[in-house]
This record gives sequence, C-alpha cells and structure tokens, in this order.
Amino acid sequence: MFGINSTSATKNYNVLNFGAKPNGKTDSTKAFLMAWQAACGSSDSTMIYVPKGRYLLGSMAFRGICKSPRITFRIDGTLVAPLDYRVLGKSTDWISFQGVIGVSIVGEQTLSFTNSKNISIRRLLSLNSQMFHIVINGCENVNIQGVKIMAAGNSPNTDGIHVQLSKNINIIKCSIKTGDDCISIGPGTKNLWIEQITCGPGHGISIGSLGKDLNEEGVQNVTVKKTIFLGTENGLRIKSWARPSTGFIQRVRFMDSLMVNVQNPIVIDQNYSPHNLNCLNQISGIKVDDIVYQGIRGTSSTPVAIKFDCSPKNPCTGVRLQNVNLTYLKKASQSSCINVRGKAFELVRPESCL
Repeated sequence: MFGINSTSATKNYNVLNFGAKPNGKTDSTKAFLMAWQAACGSSDSTMIYVPKGRYLLGSMAFRGICKSPRITFRIDGTLVAPLDYRVLGKSTDWISFQGVIGVSIVGEQTLSFTNSKNISIRRLLSLNSQMFHIVINGCENVNIQGVKIMAAGNSPNTDGIHVQLSKNINIIKCSIKTGDDCISIGPGTKNLWIEQITCGPGHGISIGSLGKDLNEEGVQNVTVKKTIFLGTENGLRIKSWARPSTGFIQRVRFMDSLMVNVQNPIVIDQNYSPHNLNCLNQISGIKVDDIVYQGIRGTSSTPVAIKFDCSPKNPCTGVRLQNVNLTYLKKASQSSCINVRGKAFELVRPESCL
C-alpha cells in the first residue's frame, strides 16, 4: 500500500493551480491532465491533490511510463461526469490509466486501468457509472480495498469491478450495489483473491462469461471468501457460452458465504446465451475443473439452490461441496446436476446430486 500523506520527499500538485474549478460546471479536464503530466514528469514521489468541491470532467486517459516512482491521487472532492451521456458514449472509458506503474488512488471516481502494475485503490466511492465502475485489464499487482460502489438495481451493464487478463489481484472489504455483476472475472485472470465483499442488489460474483471467442485465455487460482449476498440474482456463478473455445476455469475456492434471499446461490451455467445469439446446437468448449464450495449457507428465493448445468463435451470435474446449508422458504431446497462429476463432504443441503 502506498502512503497518502505528503512528506518532504513528495512533490504536491494541486489541480487548482492548473486551472481546475471546483464549481461542478466548468470543464476541468485539461487542468487534471496538466497536473498528471507535471507529476508524471517529476523524478520524485508525487501527489496530485484534488481539494473539496465538484469537478466536471470529460473522458481522460492518464498515460505512462512516468519518471515518478510513485504517484498518489488524493481526491477529497467529487469528480462529476457530463450529464449528457452521449458525451462519454463516444469514449471507451471515462477516466483511465494506461501503462502506469506505482499509482495509488484515494478518493472518489470511476476508473479503468490498462497494462499497469503496482496499483492501489483505497476508500473510493463510485456512483452511477454508465458502464463498469472499475476495470482492471492487463494489470499486475493490484490492491483494491474499502471501495464502495452504488448504482440502481435496474441499471444494465453497471458491473462493479471487472478483472481480465490480469494477475495477482486483491479485492478486499468492499460494498457493491449495482444492476449487474458485483464482481465479474474475465478471461486471463490468474491469482485473484476476493474477501469480505457485500453484494446486493446485483447479479452476484461471476466468473465469465467465458467462451465468447475460440482462442481465449483461462481463469485460474481464484479465491472468494467471507462474502454476503443480499437479494441478488446469483450468488457464486460460473458461466460460459455454448461455443467451441480453448478456455478453461480451474482451481477456484468459494468459501464462507452467506446468501440472503438469493435466486441462484450456487450455479455453473455452460449454456449461457442471454439472447440466444449464435449458440443454437453448439456446445461449450470451456473446461471447468477443481471447484470447491465450502461453508456456503443461507436462503434461496427459488426451489433450486444448487444448479450445475455443464457441457456434455467437457463435463465439469473435481467439483466439491462441503458444509453447504441452503434452504428455500424455511424448507428443503433442491439441487440439479447435468454433466458434472464431483463429491460431497460432511453436511450438504440441499441433498447433493453429485
């Protein structure tokens, strides 16, 4: 974790000194980019400081490689996107960091990191993003902690945190309320640790969807621990398109999760096709192996609390249920298994179909 307090060895760059206006009406995009260029070009550790106030910002990309070994964005104010959604609709991201190393974010905004290393995001509040709130793409060594994300439960594609093509990622102690996945895990994710997440409303924590492309990197070494799902559509979900693919999912640990009125607490869906696009009569090529569900408890809002719908060509293997207790309307729930191989240990309710 990077420090946020200024020291004698840290150069400070206040965005107000570059022309930013904290009135929420004047476009401060240029001022923020100028502050970044100054900090990036310094050979010292630097801090870009955003005082209290509201700052109207258009699409911005903060690019490396920087001379500064460590840049801290300290945001005490609120960063505001244009009210006209069409302005940002022309851009891939609102605020993005590309090719940076050693950047720490403390404060409030919506972020995208691409091809970056040694990133710290702490105590951030992100509200009502038009699309994904935080995107980690092609990154290494990222720590996300104490983040709060909020969007309407009926807002489409407002995923909280999306990770893909990245390794050594930690997401800890976050509260995520969205209209889509709280955390979505895409192809090429390796060594991901998720712990103490409260999710809801939203679509739960999802690995996938995978298999959209024929040649696709796999997902491996994922741990999801001490999570709470409140009225979500799904809890712990793995999903892949019913298409040929070289992708895979292996070594996943779902541990110590509480479900409260969740529609699909535990689900593997290898026939994912929300709009039946180009998937008819096709079979998922994604190989799913070594998936553990341990200490999963709570309530399902539908009769089927555990659903494994796997590929006939590539059955799910190494699936393990241990100490699972899920009920439906205070009664026994059900489980459903198609093309899955695994074992159940100790208490498992509903009765295991493995």
